[in-house]
This record gives sequence, structure tokens and C-alpha cells, in this order.
Amino acid sequence: MSMSNRGLSRLATAGSVLVLGACTTVGPNFKRPEPPAGATSESYAMAGDPQPAGVAISPDARAAGPWWEAFGSPELNAVVRQALADSPTLAEATATLARTRAEADAVRGRQLPEATLDAGFQRERVNVQALGFGNFPNPTVSLFSIGGTVDYDLDLFGGRKRATEEANAKAEAEARRADAAYLALSGNVALQVMRIASLRAQIAAVESVIADDRTVLDMVQRAEQAGGEPKSAIATSQAQLAEDESLLPPLRREVNTARHQLALLVGKTPAEWAAPDFDLARMTAPAAVPVSLPSTLVRNRPDILAAEADLHAATAAIGVATAELYPNLSLTATFTQTASNTSRLTRYGSSGWNIGPQLTAPIFNGGRLRADRRAAEEDAKVSFARYQQTVLKAFTQVSDVLAALGAGQQWIEALTRAADAAQTNANYAQTAYRLGAGTLLAMTDAQRQYSRARRALIQAQGQQFSDLVQLYAATATDWRAQAGVPVAAAPAS
Repeated sequence: MSMSNRGLSRLATAGSVLVLGACTTVGPNFKRPEPPAGATSESYAMAGDPQPAGVAISPDARAAGPWWEAFGSPELNAVVRQALADSPTLAEATATLARTRAEADAVRGRQLPEATLDAGFQRERVNVQALGFGNFPNPTVSLFSIGGTVDYDLDLFGGRKRATEEANAKAEAEARRADAAYLALSGNVALQVMRIASLRAQIAAVESVIADDRTVLDMVQRAEQAGGEPKSAIATSQAQLAEDESLLPPLRREVNTARHQLALLVGKTPAEWAAPDFDLARMTAPAAVPVSLPSTLVRNRPDILAAEADLHAATAAIGVATAELYPNLSLTATFTQTASNTSRLTRYGSSGWNIGPQLTAPIFNGGRLRADRRAAEEDAKVSFARYQQTVLKAFTQVSDVLAALGAGQQWIEALTRAADAAQTNANYAQTAYRLGAGTLLAMTDAQRQYSRARRALIQAQGQQFSDLVQLYAATATDWRAQAGVPVAAAPAS
């Protein structure tokens, strides 16, 4: 019988024998950790925290499209989309995820039988005298060989299955980290945009104050020429003008730094990309912000899910280490055709084969294997503690932002009243001075109070927009609605 018939028939028979599966799987099975006690609440607030208006906490919070579109800024929308497309940070996260999934595929492949094809040729001088054949000359022969091997680890105690489970969990953890990278990038871009918009609004306010200072200086100069004010009054007005003008350079420096940081987030150098002129007055704070319940946050936020997947991987690693303590059984089948020339290579007489089990069992290893299992058990405890800490940090972050929003709304209301009153007072003081019924000191002081109130109000409004961005990012509210963003978190099968 030729090799193509008998040889392949024997290999097929061996392969059919090697489909036996494992008898058991050692190690603990992973159970999704229960949410902390605070997750059963319907609020993130601590007693006494200010409650922000317009925040709706619901079991199924959804945003209408990408969350950043809630601010009504086409410039913001365009910059976020560009960052999601071009950022090297996301390219790194995506490549890391692809590598981890490939590693998981490799580990999963080790559960299956492995078949190899071998072929070779060698020239050999046979030492027949060493075999007791007297003075016969040592011949030189050629040997051709071709064959195959099938090997299958029966995985009696499930070590390879646990290794596959561990690799899949690690891949899922990287997928969740990639999700977190997308969410963090969009949030950081929006925060820089809000900072730029706020700084530009503050610059505009200071420039308006400077224009008012020049108007006052002109009024004082005319009064001095008419004999109504001493020359020292002009110096006072000039000093006020210089003081307000000194506010502009630091603000412009901050704007430039923020614009450069935004270019970095977008994946461009400052020389090749310029940030749009974001206008705080053209942005709108969303009337209602959907926020998920604490119990839902635990199941949606990417960093929490990544910590959970890390815990899963650590739990599976205990099974891998436990299986090393038990015997291992594998089956191997080999078929080889060997001949001195190619014409005889396919004959049945040139064939050889073997098939049989191989058993290995640990006897003495200095306690290394048990120490490995203890280390895996302690590593799982570390992962569980990290998971708990991640959840606590997430809840605290959401509570911080909600409290900041509540206090910020109260702050804006107070500053709005203060700015309106300061503006009215400044107008009265300027009119009184023009009519000769007021003093330069009263007018200057009123103008200074109005300037400070305006800047404080703009800063508070900018901070409110930043707090809203942080709330969207912290609660991961329907973050997968990001336009053009691939869903990285699909777990490996």
C-alpha cells in the first residue's frame, strides 16, 4: 500500500483518537463581583451636597447622539471628530488591543491538536565496524524521509482551558481600556475647548474694561482742562488703565498654551494646525443632562469594566497554576517514510509509525508549583481590591462633579446679580461724575468693581461648561454614540 493510502489512513485514525477532551477544570470559576452598597442608591450625593438643576438620574440614561453635540458648537464637534480620527493615543490603544487579541488567539489554539509535516534529506557515513562487522568498509548512504506528527494535550485538569480563559479576559480588559481612551480623549478635547472659550471671553471682557478706562481717562482729561480736576487725577486714571492692560498678557499666554495642548490632543503640531476661535457666548449649556444610576454606572464605565476583566484574568490564572500541580497526559502519533532513494520512498516497506500516550507528573519541585498557586491567589486578591478602589473612585468623581455643578449654579446666580448691580452702580457713578455730582474716586471704584464682577461671572460660566464636560465623561453617558468611533469593547470569542 502506498504512503497516500496506508500512511494517511493511520494518521487519520490517530487523529480521531486524539479528540478526547479534559475530564475536569480545576480552579475557581469567575463570578462577577457584586456592586458596592452605594450602587443600590438612586443618588450619588452625600448628605448636604448641593443638587444641580437639570440633571436627570434614570436607569437607562441616553444622550441624543454624541454627548458633545449637546453644547451646540459646530467647532467643538469638528475638533472632537478630528481628534478621534488622528490621535496617536488612540492608535496606540487600538494596536495594543489588536496585539492582545492575537495573543489570545494563540493561547486558544494550543487547546487543539497540533499536526506537523516533516521532510528531510541527509548524507550519512555508517560506521559498520563499530557494529562488529570486521573490516568491511564504512559505506556512505543517502537517506530521504517524509512524514507527519499529530500531538494532542488531553488537558485532563483544564489548565489550557483556564489559560485560554485568562487570555480572553486580558483581551477584554484591553478592549475596555481602549474604550476608556476614546472616552478620555473626547473629554479632554472638550475641556480644552471650554478653557479656550472661557479665556477668550475673559480677554474680551478685559478689552471692554480697558475701553471704558480710556473713556474715563478722556473724561478726566477734559475735566482737568476745564479746571474741575487736579493733574493728579489724570495720573490716577492712567494707573487704573495700566493695571487693567496688565491683565491681558497672562490671559493671552494661557490661551496660547491651551491651543497648543489642543493641537497635541488632535494629533498635530502647533505649526501645522490652528484651533478655531471658540466663542463661549455661542455655546449653550444643555437644559437636561441624562445620568445613569450608580448600579448602571458599574456596568457601563470602561475603567470599571477593565478592572473587572483584570479580576477575571487573575481568577483564571489560579486555575492555570492549580493544573500544574496535577499529572499531564498527551497523545502523540507519528508516521514516517524513510528510504535511500526517492523511488522507494513511497513503498510500504519504507514506512514506520508510532502512537501512544505520554504522562508527566510533578514529584519534587522545591514547593515552586504550590508557591505559584499561592501567588496567583494573592494576585486575585490584589485585582479585587483594585476593582473596588476603581468603583469607589468612579462614584466619588461623579459626586464631586455633581456637587460642583450644584455649587456652580448657585455661584453663577450670585455673580449675575453682583455683575448687574455693579454695572448699574458704575453707570450711575459715571453719569454723576459727568454731571459734576460725583467724584473721580467713586467712579473709579465703581468701574473696578464692575470689571471684577464681569470677569468672575465669565470664569464661573466657563467652569460650568467644564463641569458639564466632566459629568458626561465621568458617567460614561451613552459614550458609544460617538460618531465614527469603532466599538472596541466587543469581547474576544
